[in-house]
Amino acid sequence: MFSAITISLVPEARGGPFVFWENLSEACAKAAALGFDAVEIFPPSAEEVEAPQLRRLLQRHGLRLAGLGTGAGWVVRKLRLTDSNPETRRRARDFAAAMVDLAGGFGAPAILGSMQGRWENSVSRDQALAWLAEALEQLAPRAHALGVPLLFEPLNRYETNLLNRVEETLAFLDRLQTQNVRLLCDLFHMNIEESNVADALRLAGPRLGHIHFADSNRRAIGFGHTQIAPIAESLGQVGFQGCISAEVLPWPDSERAAAQTIQSYRRFFPKA
Repeated sequence: MFSAITISLVPEARGGPFVFWENLSEACAKAAALGFDAVEIFPPSAEEVEAPQLRRLLQRHGLRLAGLGTGAGWVVRKLRLTDSNPETRRRARDFAAAMVDLAGGFGAPAILGSMQGRWENSVSRDQALAWLAEALEQLAPRAHALGVPLLFEPLNRYETNLLNRVEETLAFLDRLQTQNVRLLCDLFHMNIEESNVADALRLAGPRLGHIHFADSNRRAIGFGHTQIAPIAESLGQVGFQGCISAEVLPWPDSERAAAQTIQSYRRFFPKA
């Protein structure tokens, strides 16, 4: 198990739940100084990441890359894997595939969250899920060839109407041929959708690949009312060895959100 902090390089996403913003070099230095093991980065696109610079920064600060988010595909380019337009779906797959390739080069997974889209208008839920499955069947083997999983994140009902809970997401993944998709379970989304977060994590079991460590109000753990002790216990019970990453608002500011996160991580996962 290892800790990570989020860094957004997407100006259009400002105001979202990322701890550090835009200055990658400075953010990596602060993450390392606080004792984080890794950084999770949300870039505008794979092409806009200077891989040699990122590799130098990670090596200089003794960090690893925890993952690359694909959210800019939706936030900036309005690309969704379940869009009714086949050309938009193709561009969405290409955008995500480039992120898979870039992340895989660092031994890290790409994250599919908001790019999953939703069903609406003339598109039925079954059709949207079929298009999503088609995309995952292409992207997950691509990640497997690089030795990493593909992370899929169930979102809350206000962000998608496709897959909101662990149980239904597992049922969907079980129907795929690829077995290289892992769940990214975000505690903020789970607080809205799951009747018992710890039970849902136990249900995910070996399919669990990544945790977004966020409190009930999307602030750092300890700044809301989520009970973390039973959640930490459930992760121990399933033998989780993945990343605990703070996708949280920079409240009251980035530095204090990061400090609160690492303190909470050490409190609840003292053996990590």
